[in-house]
Amino acid sequence: MKILRLLQQDGRMGNAELARRVNASAATCHRRTQRLFDLGYVQSVRAQVDPHKVERAALVMVGVVLDRSTPESFAAFEAAIKGLSFILDCHLVAGDFDYFLKIRVRDMADFNRLHGEQLIALPGVRQTRTFFVMKEVVDNAPLSF
Repeated sequence: MKILRLLQQDGRMGNAELARRVNASAATCHRRTQRLFDLGYVQSVRAQVDPHKVERAALVMVGVVLDRSTPESFAAFEAAIKGLSFILDCHLVAGDFDYFLKIRVRDMADFNRLHGEQLIALPGVRQTRTFFVMKEVVDNAPLSF
């Protein structure tokens, strides 16, 4: 658990530093870390890019309602959404919406273009409701365990 917590804080931490911080030998730490990867506890290690630096400062949440609630309509929507590179997250939810999407764009005009050209053309989409994020209070927090 210590290794997982430390890797969540800094995925670039070297094995020697990781071993020192968990009070284990470098070889033991390497074996344990590799085992965490092999068993799927750690799915990937990647850089968290500052969206402002790459012209994707606007965060948009979109609630999607499909025209039918069938396994086929869900499957068609999910297959199509996976092909859209601007979608950060897509979650099937219970309640007033079928899905919530997390999207990063340059600005409102950029979102308006994507919405008109791609989002409303997705299979089975009956309605969308858009929420422009005013302030990111907590984003991509590490898991607590």
